[in-house]
Amino acid sequence: MRVLVVGAGGVGGYFGGRLVEKGADVTFLVRGRRKKQLQEKGLVIHSVHGDFASPVRAITTGEEAAPFDLIILSVKAYHLEEAIRDTRPYVGDSTAILPLLNGMSHLDRLESVFGREKILGGLCQIETTLNDRGEVEQYSPFHNIVFGELDGTISDRVKRIEELFSGARMTAQSSREIRVEMWHKYAFIAAFSGMTSMMRSSIGPIMEVPWGKETYRRLAEEIAAVARFHEPSLTSEIGERAFSIAAALEAPMKSSMLRDVERGGPTETDHLHGWLIKTAPEDLDLPLLKAVYASIKAYEAGREQKG
Repeated sequence: MRVLVVGAGGVGGYFGGRLVEKGADVTFLVRGRRKKQLQEKGLVIHSVHGDFASPVRAITTGEEAAPFDLIILSVKAYHLEEAIRDTRPYVGDSTAILPLLNGMSHLDRLESVFGREKILGGLCQIETTLNDRGEVEQYSPFHNIVFGELDGTISDRVKRIEELFSGARMTAQSSREIRVEMWHKYAFIAAFSGMTSMMRSSIGPIMEVPWGKETYRRLAEEIAAVARFHEPSLTSEIGERAFSIAAALEAPMKSSMLRDVERGGPTETDHLHGWLIKTAPEDLDLPLLKAVYASIKAYEAGREQKG
């Protein structure tokens, strides 16, 4: 399979790099500055699962290339529209698009642009970052991708993607219940990013201060209520599961959204928290979720004023 990885940051750089390491046919679609960096230094990964460094093929928007068999979208939600625009020339009749974004709202947008038949469901579980030298750093045990057809079938293209990932130094598996898997990830990441960003704190202090655990658990249950409205097949324990995963994290763990806030960057709160509020039933009481959203939007408003 010819693979186009959109973005060569922490997520795209890591998973795309592991495919390059295996010997797969991978191209990275990046901005000009990142392309120059990759041309000069190659792609470098530092990981508990083993380091890797190699020259890679990279293109920028507008460069000619034949349509790809698989396009992996590994961008933040606030770059989705740009990614759609940049990706269009490389989508052919048989191209499959695998988004690794958090949340759910991007699925409708991608389907409206490229057609439902081209879009797969997907998620990743990884903590990774790009250091100031443009190298990928990944130091947690998790480096996992889950993917599947949104209708639950195991199609020929899913089997081909399984073969693509097989043998790469990462974990990847297909799922017949990818929507359920994505909702569980959504519930966890919305609560984790929301609490850490609102509190401006890593997870440890949040769980230790008075009412911290109770507040976190109630936020997770509010998110779970919206999730069950959209996906009735979800069990009642989705909220407790989101809380339990967070409670088991190491104390210094921060969400990527909090890291965005700390560096003064944009956030995915509209895509994560805002969408949940916007699409929830009108009679569903969501005070903590709304407080999280208001807190992060206040930060964004202040950021725009400074800019």
